[in-house]
Amino acid sequence: MNKFIVIDGLDGCGKDTQVNLLVDEYEKMGREVTVRSHPCCDNKFGKKSKQALLKTGKINHLKATIYFGLDALRSVHMYYYNKDTDVLIFSRYTMAVAYLPNVVNVIVYKIVSFALPKSDCMFFLDVTPEESLRRIQSRNEEEEMFENIDDLRKARSKTSKVTYEWNVIPADGPAEAINGKILTKCLESD
Repeated sequence: MNKFIVIDGLDGCGKDTQVNLLVDEYEKMGREVTVRSHPCCDNKFGKKSKQALLKTGKINHLKATIYFGLDALRSVHMYYYNKDTDVLIFSRYTMAVAYLPNVVNVIVYKIVSFALPKSDCMFFLDVTPEESLRRIQSRNEEEEMFENIDDLRKARSKTSKVTYEWNVIPADGPAEAINGKILTKCLESD
């Protein structure tokens, strides 16, 4: 693999938008792009994580977390080490730890970040909880368990403890400006 890019952040921060803009740019350059957006719908782990996210309660919280992790590990195993992959973009990678309780989120992040591949092109899109909720509500989708202002505020406050290895980009602004910052950094590291 030649290029590994990660786009992560709270729900509603613009991950999918940025991934799509990156895919367009890299394809214009003649590069072949593979995207993995977690939870993925092409395997049982991703499907079970998504099902749990659409419910409430501690058991579903635990299920969503475990299945999300298994889904991401599956993607790393199948795609990161594939030498035929030119550009690999992961959406939603390790920042799901922000939704874990304070007691364990930093510990889990350190274990996960030690075990999983890293890149100079790992971006955390830092959106305010208010903007995040506005974007979530503007989508015509069923809301997930963490898509409320209180959980978004809690998760955002936790991310500052684990984004020290990331390129943190303020993401309340226009998608094109955010994409310009991401693309500039990615092209610098080519």
